[in-house]
Amino acid sequence: MEFSSKLLENAVNEMSQLPGIGKRTALRLVLHLLKQPEDQTHRLANSLNQMRTDINFCSNCHNISDTKLCEICANPNRNEKIVCVVEDIRDVMAIENTSQFRGHYHVLGGKISPMDGIGPGELTIQSLVDKVKEGKIEELIFALSSTMEGDTTNFYIFKQIEPYHITTTTIARGISVGDELEYADEVTLGRSIVNRIPFENSLKST
Repeated sequence: MEFSSKLLENAVNEMSQLPGIGKRTALRLVLHLLKQPEDQTHRLANSLNQMRTDINFCSNCHNISDTKLCEICANPNRNEKIVCVVEDIRDVMAIENTSQFRGHYHVLGGKISPMDGIGPGELTIQSLVDKVKEGKIEELIFALSSTMEGDTTNFYIFKQIEPYHITTTTIARGISVGDELEYADEVTLGRSIVNRIPFENSLKST
């Protein structure tokens, strides 16, 4: 792809680094921004800069937050004894949209995947185990996607907390095997949370 401007080429190259954005789509987006009022482009750039420099991760659940403690963890009406374990912020948003869960979350930041060089040490598993050890959790809900990596991560955490004899459940398999939570419809995902099953039962069925 030939560019008449090095500035345009640089902008397209940076935009094409985003997931799902190829060079042609990046060019279309950049040209669209050029047609917009200059202050609108500045607002976009400033919002991205501010997000990158000022955003926090909740000290309790590792969710993305504007403050040290996210709104969910700071809400006294949420049940902190029930914790839903998810991969990332997109899963928190998906479950929250169902309005069927009133507990807390724990965001792992990914799934165990040796092929991708992601082991337990790269995730926030230890802080979750520490909360279980301290007696802060009565029920742990595994809500990772039903993939091999998700099941491996569930099982690893289960073995780490097994000595502490807390209730462990997993979302019902209304979510198809291999599906990511963020793509599930709200009704199906909500029912999967409400109709969760003991984690041990899921091991017997695999």
